[in-house]
Amino acid sequence: MSAGSKPPLGWIPWTTLVLSIAGLAVASYLTYEHFTAGTTLACPDTGVVNCVKVTTSEYSRILGIPVALLGLGFFAAMTVLSLPPLWRTSSPWPSRLRLAAVAVGVVFVCYLIWAELFRINAICLWCTVVHALTLLLFTLVAVRQALYDETAENNEVRNGSSPA
Repeated sequence: MSAGSKPPLGWIPWTTLVLSIAGLAVASYLTYEHFTAGTTLACPDTGVVNCVKVTTSEYSRILGIPVALLGLGFFAAMTVLSLPPLWRTSSPWPSRLRLAAVAVGVVFVCYLIWAELFRINAICLWCTVVHALTLLLFTLVAVRQALYDETAENNEVRNGSSPA
């Protein structure tokens, strides 16, 4: 591998693409349900597991924007950022954007889980799927970033240049 080249794609980028597409599908469904008042929401609506209670609560919007729509935007961006050419580029920006996006995603997930558990007192199964996908994406992107940074640093040391 020459200096400055990226390691082979491996399984992490492909997995992030699949997870992002899955998230895009679930977020699309939740967005549809938000705008149709959950008329076909496939989830229990009684007891602790109550998707309608969660998706119609005051926490289902942030600054007037439906959380489902924010999730749709997040997963659309992650799908684009997970395309193979953006993993292979020598520009650092796709990696930085991926890491920033999943970091913000995790912050939102933590807030939404807090709202479900301590304010709404109900859990939405579809939302939990989105939360799990976001946490998995964060883990994979962070691990890949750490592996790439370590590989790049080792290549620089081998080639006689100092790591930045």
